[in-house]
Amino acid sequence: QVQLVESGGGLVQAGGSLRLSCVGSGRTFSSDAMGWFRQAPGKEREFVAVISWLSRSTSYTDSVKGRFSVSRDNAKNTVYLQMNSLKPEDTAVYYCAADQDIVTLSRGGARYWGQGTQVTVSS
Repeated sequence: QVQLVESGGGLVQAGGSLRLSCVGSGRTFSSDAMGWFRQAPGKEREFVAVISWLSRSTSYTDSVKGRFSVSRDNAKNTVYLQMNSLKPEDTAVYYCAADQDIVTLSRGGARYWGQGTQVTVSS
């Protein structure tokens, strides 16, 4: 069974940091683009960040540029999202995703999705 499992979410004060992890199992994701999306209450799921399979390319939504950083460790089948200078508007469920096509992933059409981890930023 192919799975992506997120961890690292929690409650943090504004200005704080969190590091999310997403571990894949059931197949290797080393040849896939991997990324992060988030969904706040009452809002649609939105793209946050993506990293190509060799880590040569990353992309971020404008609202997190300069604060979030996506990275991966293919040996561990894991993608990370380092979140710094967190703001209350970053509060959401964060989802990990993977797909062979980075454009498809970035547009929300990834083949594989995790179940999500809650991030809550208090003011």
